[in-house]
Amino acid sequence: MADDFPDTLTQSIGVLMRRETEARVLAPVIDALADAFGRDKVVEIVRDVIVGLAREQGASLATEYGDSSDAFLETLQFWTKGGALEIDVLAQSENKLDFDVKRCRYAEMYQALGIKDLGSVLSCNRDYAMVEGFNPKANLTRDQTILGGAKCCTFRYTFPDADADTDPGATG
Repeated sequence: MADDFPDTLTQSIGVLMRRETEARVLAPVIDALADAFGRDKVVEIVRDVIVGLAREQGASLATEYGDSSDAFLETLQFWTKGGALEIDVLAQSENKLDFDVKRCRYAEMYQALGIKDLGSVLSCNRDYAMVEGFNPKANLTRDQTILGGAKCCTFRYTFPDADADTDPGATG
């Protein structure tokens, strides 16, 4: 059924607006469920659902844009729309994409809504799963985030060569 009605909301309004809308609905739902079932368990379930959605989103983006570092960099337009992120690209090649986020309006929004603790669940935790869905061979290393109190978020992606699995000694 979902395939009959593709999700193009992110492309239309950008990710920041989407995350704020989601957060304004999810935060009170999470609070109500936490009162009934315990906060840790509810947040764990929400985290698992969000990670699954991010993996699916990454796969969908790869279908539309390809799964290379160039394609991934192109998809960042949805996350940066409207100045949502200020990014400094440090390195970009076929196998590597390194950037720092110098300003994160997502973190600012979660703090302004009084749900900083949910920000990593609703946004930051998506990053690893999304790149996994986008390219299962790709890897993200992130040592710090603004939401975690750092001055910048460090994103270090590797996109291993598609031929890296090939045995160089094999003959065909």
